[in-house]
Amino acid sequence: AYMAFATRSPVILLAGAILAGAASYALIQLAHRDKRLGLDANLAIFLSGFFGLGMALKSFIQGNPDYAGASQAGLGTYIFGQAAYMLEADVLLIAAISALVLTLLLLFYKELKLFVFDAENAEVVGLPCRLLNLLLLVMTIAVIGIGIKAVGAILISSFLIIPCVAANQWSNNFARVLLLSSLIGAVSALVGTYISTLEQGMSTGPSIILVASLIAFFSIVFGTKGILGSVLKRRHTHG
Repeated sequence: AYMAFATRSPVILLAGAILAGAASYALIQLAHRDKRLGLDANLAIFLSGFFGLGMALKSFIQGNPDYAGASQAGLGTYIFGQAAYMLEADVLLIAAISALVLTLLLLFYKELKLFVFDAENAEVVGLPCRLLNLLLLVMTIAVIGIGIKAVGAILISSFLIIPCVAANQWSNNFARVLLLSSLIGAVSALVGTYISTLEQGMSTGPSIILVASLIAFFSIVFGTKGILGSVLKRRHTHG
C-alpha cells in the first residue's frame, strides 16, 4: 500500500493489510488442498514468506530515491510495534474498526458461535456458512490490521492467542471467556504500553506480550482450571 500510494495514511495502510491478509489466507487454503503438507507447515511457510517479503520491500523503499520525497518515518515500527509513533488518525481508526467489529460480533454472536464450534450443524440448520466464514475472516484481518502498529507484525498473533489461553484457565463458559480475554488483552495493552514509555527505545509490542504472558502463566498455575486448581479439585472430589 505504501509503495503504491507513497503515503502513511492509516486507512490506506489498513486497506493494504487487509488485502495482504486475504491473499495470504487464500494461498494457505489453496496449498492446504495438497494433503502432503499439513496446515501448520503451510502457516509456517507463508508466515515466514510474507514477513521476508515485507522486510525486503521495506529495505527497497528506504534505499530507493523514488520514495525520497515520501515520509518513511515510523515504517519500522510495524515490525515490533511502537505506540509513540501512533497519530490521532491511528487512534480514531482503531476506535472505529473496534466498534464496528464489536457491533458485528454482538449482532451475529449466536450464528458465529455455532459456526465456529460446529460448522456441520450450522450448515444443517440452514446458516449461511460461507458468509459467516467470510465475515469472521474480514473481522479477524481487520483487527490484526489495526493492531500491527501498536503490537507489531511479529507479535500480533501472540496478542490474539495469549489472552484467550489465560481466560480459558478460569472458566468453561464461552461468554465469560470472551469477556475475560478482552479484559486481559486491554490490561496487557495498557500496562505494556506504559512500561514501554519508561525506557527510551523499548518497543511496545514485546512489552505488551510480556505482560500478557505473565498473566497467562499466573492463570495456568493458579486459575480454577489451572495446575493448582485442578489438583485442589481432585483432592476435594476424592476427599
